[in-house]
Amino acid sequence: MWLLVLLACVVIWVGGTYWYLFGKRSPFSLESLRPPGPREFDQKKRDKVLKQSFSLDKVPQNLDVIVIGSGIGGLTAAATLAKAGKRVLLLEQHDQAGGCCHTFIEKGFEFDVGLHYIGQLHENSLLRIAFDQISEGQLEFQKLRQHFDTIQIGLGEEMREYTVLSGKTEMKQHLLKQFPEDTEAIETFFQIMKTSAKKTHYLATLKLIPQWVSLFLLKSGIANFFSPVFRLSGTCATDLMNSLTTNKDLQVMFSYLFYGVPPKDSSILINALLVHHYKRGAYYPKGGASEIPFHIIRTIQKYGGNCLVRAPVSQILVNEQGTAYGVKVRKGTEEVAVHAPVVVSNCGIFTTFQTLLPPEIKDRPDVQERLNMMKHARGSFLIFSGFDGTEEELGLTSTNFWMFKNNDMDKSMEHFFSLSKEEAPDNIPMMFITMPSSKDPEAKIRHPGKSCMTILTMVKYEWFEEWKDTTVRKRGDEYYNYKMRFAKNLFDWACTVFPKIKDKLVFQDVATPLSNAHYLGAQRGAMYSAEHNLDRFHAEAVARNRCNTPIKNLYMSGQDVFSCGIAGALHGGLLCASAVLNHIVYIDLLFLKKKLKRRKAQEMAQLAKKLE
Repeated sequence: MWLLVLLACVVIWVGGTYWYLFGKRSPFSLESLRPPGPREFDQKKRDKVLKQSFSLDKVPQNLDVIVIGSGIGGLTAAATLAKAGKRVLLLEQHDQAGGCCHTFIEKGFEFDVGLHYIGQLHENSLLRIAFDQISEGQLEFQKLRQHFDTIQIGLGEEMREYTVLSGKTEMKQHLLKQFPEDTEAIETFFQIMKTSAKKTHYLATLKLIPQWVSLFLLKSGIANFFSPVFRLSGTCATDLMNSLTTNKDLQVMFSYLFYGVPPKDSSILINALLVHHYKRGAYYPKGGASEIPFHIIRTIQKYGGNCLVRAPVSQILVNEQGTAYGVKVRKGTEEVAVHAPVVVSNCGIFTTFQTLLPPEIKDRPDVQERLNMMKHARGSFLIFSGFDGTEEELGLTSTNFWMFKNNDMDKSMEHFFSLSKEEAPDNIPMMFITMPSSKDPEAKIRHPGKSCMTILTMVKYEWFEEWKDTTVRKRGDEYYNYKMRFAKNLFDWACTVFPKIKDKLVFQDVATPLSNAHYLGAQRGAMYSAEHNLDRFHAEAVARNRCNTPIKNLYMSGQDVFSCGIAGALHGGLLCASAVLNHIVYIDLLFLKKKLKRRKAQEMAQLAKKLE
């Protein structure tokens, strides 16, 4: 009798697991892909997709899901859910969709605001397949030069310059040539990169299986038995690098892809993943970063959904049972209620829990416990410069430049962030330079004879906080003069690398954390959302920080779900869609990957026969 009961339980468990993994229709298919259409250069036609203003008559009937925020995490979640048969409404507070993927045009210059390059877009990579599915094959990417990054450390005659190459073997070999006395350290770091890249899906799995199972596997030590990735995620980058080498320049090379967290506060797994991300090449969207929201929104619309801008959500509606059932949208002086059984927030954990939830909900202990897992990140400061002249005339390149005044990132960042408001502009320790006009081959068609540059660094929100209640572009002379102190020092530093740009500058705009808060909805101007510190990436914290929230039918997407950047936010969207659908969409992507590999093998075999 008991044997029959046990057998029945096993059958039910196996059947339930199979149904959960494979029993639901995949939102993805090879049949949905189409050859890329001709590029749409008509700005009015593009605006009909990217700048469709909110009104109730544009809201689809019988909504299934409302997504707040049209960054790549929100776009990915919305498109995946739409392709799975859900009627989706995507709401954006800005006047243009795309979040950090949007671009803006001023005085004939087009600037990206957050997408500077993307990796892991080689043929049949999982990220490339995901982009193909949510855009239905319409996104095209330009592979950048093999030499995609330059790192300068120090100033003047003491400056050392290092270069980073993409390539399965070339990246490591090139680094070994530049640091011949640190062979063992480089070999070990690349082994960490390999382990991190191959086993990171184990960390993602912690968010997809029941939380109690994840915690049991971690606390019992079973998880560590299967893979070292669970220990790596909670390993301090500085501690590990100090164990590998005393060469501070090489340590910078291991952590130069700076996201506001110094190595002493960051996870070696995240730093290793960022370097590995570009191992197979760096890419840029053909047509510019705004091609990403343009095509993904058309996918959402194809399946009955819509994306509306100028739609600031003022509150997430929660009923007496503690279940989310819609949102309130500010329309002029009024608030308009829009209802749906599922709400997805892509606007960050702090905005979601501190600003959008009703007071009686956000004060609940379970909500506060989730909030306390995260810290506010550093703000971002950007300079957008436009020049009269081609990249050839100005000596510009698609290669990015990362510049550090010294090779102790921990000390320099700690010192910088401890400075007073008055001291900070004259003591900037690092910056990043990128030339979007040199990366997109079609920029010459859209904006002939013009070039542009974006400079980025990290700053403290508190240095700009006194102007937080002023109006954008009307913050006064004191604010303007203060931000231009930062801008002048950064631009002068950039001119040491590209001396020809100084006399050709015809346009310049500066974005502070207050600008990012206004245009991107980024709380405290943090483009990378919540801080990506070491505490956040301990395996147990990863398991607890999932798309499901303490409020039933309210889900999180984007950078706060897993990690920063375009790829990190996109994976946040896929994880969120998996949670909403109660179906792991990664399995569907992996099946597609196998099909594509088989198709490629067949094509190569047929080609070989023809050549015989």
